[in-house]
Amino acid sequence: MRVRRLKWAEEFLGSAEVVVQSPQDIKGNWNTYMNRECIHLEIGSGKGDYWIKMSDMYPDIGWIGMERNESVAAYAVKKSEEAKENRKFIQNEAMHLLDYFDKEIDAIHLNFSDPWPKKRTTKRRLSHGNFTSIYKQILKDDGELHMKTDNSALFEYSVVNILKEGFSIEELCVDFRRETHDEDAISEYEQKFMNKGNPIYRAVFKKVKEEN
Repeated sequence: MRVRRLKWAEEFLGSAEVVVQSPQDIKGNWNTYMNRECIHLEIGSGKGDYWIKMSDMYPDIGWIGMERNESVAAYAVKKSEEAKENRKFIQNEAMHLLDYFDKEIDAIHLNFSDPWPKKRTTKRRLSHGNFTSIYKQILKDDGELHMKTDNSALFEYSVVNILKEGFSIEELCVDFRRETHDEDAISEYEQKFMNKGNPIYRAVFKKVKEEN
């Protein structure tokens, strides 16, 4: 879905308290920076519903939202009415993650990522090896990767690919919302699929500790 470019986005993001302007300066010290023992990172936060709701539901966890599209990120940050100690945002591409984090993330969330369905765009999927190899380096040894999508083809690709990339599977569900899951927030985007009766696919992967 294309989003109209917002002329005010750059200036707004540059002054918003919740936006981390120089995340590379915090690398290795996010627990101290957010004053939380546990840090979760959502990559591709879109307009911020999940990031905001989960940070409200779990105030003891530090929640970092990340979105590459400047205008979409501006919507997310603007929706976050108040800056909270446990809620921060980074506007940039996922390829820069190694510049920002060093084996200090407890869980990464991929929610309804762009499926990039064409063969020539496969490498842009957030579950491609180009990205999962980075996730392994920024996750703690017992870190997890959580994925939700409405796209069955992307889900099948992701499960196979992520398992090949040094993760084990902890949970897998092909109709996650057939039961109530109060522990997991429902974004406006997810609700649209639920209203249509579409199944929500979800999996939780755990980083496999490498032997020395």
